[in-house]
Amino acid sequence: MKPRLGSRLNTPAYDRSQAVGVVHLGTGAFHRAHQAVYFDTLMAQGETGWMIQGASLRSDAIAKQLNPQGGLYTMVVQDGSGETDQIISSIKNVLVAPQQPAALLSALAHADTQLVTLTVTEKGYHLDPASGALNLDDPLIRADLSGQSAPRTAPGFLVSALKARRDKGLTPFTILSCDNLPHNGVLTCSAICEFARQSDPALADWIEKEAAFPSSMVDRIVPATTDADLKALATRLPYRDEGMVKTEPFTQWVVEDNFCGRRPALETAGVTMTKTVADWEHAKLRLLNGAHSALAYLGSLAGHEYVDQAMGAPGFERFVDMLWDEAVTTLKPFAGFDADAYRGELKDRFCNPSLKHRTFQIAMDGSQKLPQRLLGAIRDRRAQGLTSPALSLGVGAWMRWQYAQDEHGQSFVVDDPLAHMTQEAVRSADGNPVQTAKALVNIEDIFATDFKDDVHSTTAFSDALSALLNAGAAQTVQSFAETGSYS
Repeated sequence: MKPRLGSRLNTPAYDRSQAVGVVHLGTGAFHRAHQAVYFDTLMAQGETGWMIQGASLRSDAIAKQLNPQGGLYTMVVQDGSGETDQIISSIKNVLVAPQQPAALLSALAHADTQLVTLTVTEKGYHLDPASGALNLDDPLIRADLSGQSAPRTAPGFLVSALKARRDKGLTPFTILSCDNLPHNGVLTCSAICEFARQSDPALADWIEKEAAFPSSMVDRIVPATTDADLKALATRLPYRDEGMVKTEPFTQWVVEDNFCGRRPALETAGVTMTKTVADWEHAKLRLLNGAHSALAYLGSLAGHEYVDQAMGAPGFERFVDMLWDEAVTTLKPFAGFDADAYRGELKDRFCNPSLKHRTFQIAMDGSQKLPQRLLGAIRDRRAQGLTSPALSLGVGAWMRWQYAQDEHGQSFVVDDPLAHMTQEAVRSADGNPVQTAKALVNIEDIFATDFKDDVHSTTAFSDALSALLNAGAAQTVQSFAETGSYS
């Protein structure tokens, strides 16, 4: 049997015994194909003190993959012309928070730790989807605030560690959110400070004054690794790697230049450092993420397992263009951004046949994504006096997804923290698409309150849902692409 990566193939370009300067919460595939690669580049260039201590807040799966390999793993970059392999060495190891809470708190509170990065998905911040405030009614947040056991949430761990640093006379660390949340730095700061204020107002004041919460925008498509991917890698390389990740050539990281303490020279590794991230994240959420969500629901309902398959189906590419035509009107011009060129890059990425990016994977946690990716653009167009039929078809597809049954009558699990609410709304409507749309729009955690009185948008959602139920996703998309109508 081939040796496992790390057993005798540890040949990084830098000393991996150097200090850990970064603790990362959420060491999943995206982090390993994105932030960890930038720090790998940074240390390969000679910067020191930026090794990453990884941490998983829930599962031990990543730890089991990476720790036997000394934190090493292979990044496979794929496009239509082939693939390249690179061993990434920047992660020291991975802690499992539920099993090792004291070790994680110790790492966070260590004087060498200057930066905490997060990819915990939208739901990992425990925010109210409509208001963006910390959800104090969340059972896990309530449990962490009680202080009766070790923390279980990102806010709980971060506030506990910041308190320990303050009590030891250390400065706080910079907290850098790398999740797809608009104004993620502001939201993270608000959540952390509100958590602290519940039990220690003086600590909250210290965090607000001394800590830094830069916003960031991240972009790289990272599909889930399959057993077939692991086997393919093992056939062409002299080692086995249980922690490989696969990704596309494109990568982007835009970071607000707002740090406390020591700052990594990320700009030398290809990161765009800026005073404002909002314009970049706005464009990404409205164009890439909005189209991705719409493709996920419509594509999966139409029977397409992968994004590139959906893009190749009749009408889908035209539908994406129509959605972008609507969304781009909600963006203001800003330096360094060319909307037409960006759309061209996105289309190439969506059509990449090597990635095998599953539509079902993108469809997860839709209640957390819908407000930023589609509903916000519809609101902005409504304020301009414009209708949004393509964006509304994306929302209608999300509504159809809540039925938890495909077009062949096969049931599936809606993987979403608010699935109990959305599916109850569907059941309450008893199959009537108009009533279903109204019931879903009444979920304020997703739609806030303004859509309840927006008869035009609700009608557009229900019309799209009716078409999807009657004609199916494939025919609905094709008809819409040809006529601009759902029927």
